[in-house]
Amino acid sequence: MERVRNTTILALHSPEERRAVIASDGQATFETTVIKKTTRKVYRLHDDRVLVGFAGATADCLALLDKFEGKLKKHDGQLRRSAVELTKEWRTDRILRHLEAVMLAASEESLLMISGTGDVLEPDGHVMAVGSGGPYALAAAKAFLSTGPMAMADVARRSLLIAAEIDIYTNDQIILEEIAW
Repeated sequence: MERVRNTTILALHSPEERRAVIASDGQATFETTVIKKTTRKVYRLHDDRVLVGFAGATADCLALLDKFEGKLKKHDGQLRRSAVELTKEWRTDRILRHLEAVMLAASEESLLMISGTGDVLEPDGHVMAVGSGGPYALAAAKAFLSTGPMAMADVARRSLLIAAEIDIYTNDQIILEEIAW
């Protein structure tokens, strides 16, 4: 699962502010070579009411994104139910279970990490990160959030820039999407 780790995705969810942000770096690598610096890893789904960021093999992630969008449509945008249904299919389908990816998804309902190993997890503190730079971005975001009011988009950008300074698989070409409800 080496490819799943080679990126940084950071998600923040604030029921109080009625918004969510998912941000990623833009770097795509193949083994030790940078292939592209501005890869899109964050998407808006279900009439812009759900944000999804992914880490993993690009084709695998895009295939799962299509599946997830179908689940959201089928379950009227219910994030948890759609995530559980996607995970069940992901683990039991002969072809899907070989896909290498991790997704962070956010909506008004919650923030979730979804993986092919059967995980559908909601963080305790409304912030979550995945990828090789994930721990650095997560630590930075928690530090920024603890210092007082700051716009979530600023927290995400500044946290990813810190991760980019530390993690060789993370660059400073940040792609950020935000939703409000």
